[in-house]
Amino acid sequence: MDSILNELDALVVQALEEIGSAGDENSLRELEVKYLGKKGSLTAMLRSMGKIPKDQRPVFGKKVNEAKAKVADALQVRRTELKDADIRRELEDEEFDPTLPGLELPSRRGSFHPVSIVQAEVERIFEQMGFRILDYGEAESDWYNFEALNIPKDHPARDMQDTIWLKDGGLLRTHTSAGQVRAMQEYGAPLRAVFPGKVYRYERTDASHEHTFHQVEGLMIDRNISTANLIAVMKELLSAIFGYEVTVRLRPGYFPFVEPGFELDIQCMACGGEGCPVCKYSGWVELLPCGLVHPNVLRSGGLDPEEWTGWAFGLGLSRLAMMKYKITHITHFMGGDLRFFAQFGEPV
Repeated sequence: MDSILNELDALVVQALEEIGSAGDENSLRELEVKYLGKKGSLTAMLRSMGKIPKDQRPVFGKKVNEAKAKVADALQVRRTELKDADIRRELEDEEFDPTLPGLELPSRRGSFHPVSIVQAEVERIFEQMGFRILDYGEAESDWYNFEALNIPKDHPARDMQDTIWLKDGGLLRTHTSAGQVRAMQEYGAPLRAVFPGKVYRYERTDASHEHTFHQVEGLMIDRNISTANLIAVMKELLSAIFGYEVTVRLRPGYFPFVEPGFELDIQCMACGGEGCPVCKYSGWVELLPCGLVHPNVLRSGGLDPEEWTGWAFGLGLSRLAMMKYKITHITHFMGGDLRFFAQFGEPV
């Protein structure tokens, strides 16, 4: 064991000396392969494990890993030194003039994000119908995200939303519905408002689900509001977005903050209703949970449910953009492929 450790120490000393005298990046890459590559000297030391007594193998393995880390750190330090030296040489060059203008390279203009395009359309449509456009924070309290929406701590509905919790006891909002009570407290009634934004769920991604996506919450509070008012506004919104009357269906749905609750589904436009991964081969995509505001939520907002009624909806902006542009996978929205984004909207 002692002889192998001495060999290891000598190998590290040799590596550090060679790294310290390396004069360029090519030399450093060769040294990295020589000592840390698959066939490198330090990597080969791990093959000596069979010669080590079993009770001493953990100690030996740790020593080898520490040696590899030491050499890796030395490589990084030397790379930085060489880059700094190159910069100093350029600055000391008598012909170098820092006042010269930069090279005139052809500029590339970006495009609007497809979700931003759809969000702007939704905001414009609701503004024309007399709605306020509000904005609330993405980091939210448990009370506004759950309890004020008729979802107490022991409520089974919490299991429906995989929450990302923060160290201070707060959370990243799981739905834009977290703004409902804030809007009521701020503006009272009557009230017409929508509040778009980013929401977060701790869940696995697939063609139509993402851990980070966009919604827009709609809220209307007044006297004698009914389901008919809700359906009329939703049809007006979707017809304006798509430019023609779309096929939708309304079915019962359970959401603690509305009573009664509904699911408004839209016929999948990625496949024309024939079935695809986006709609899970059903021909329909869940787009818009909605319903009449629960009396407990009105009370949380400081309103008397005997005097005021209202409706609320949570529209998936990401899914709406998928339907509008026939996008087959939601993860494109959070990716960095400029070729994807260049397809949408006017340059900015």
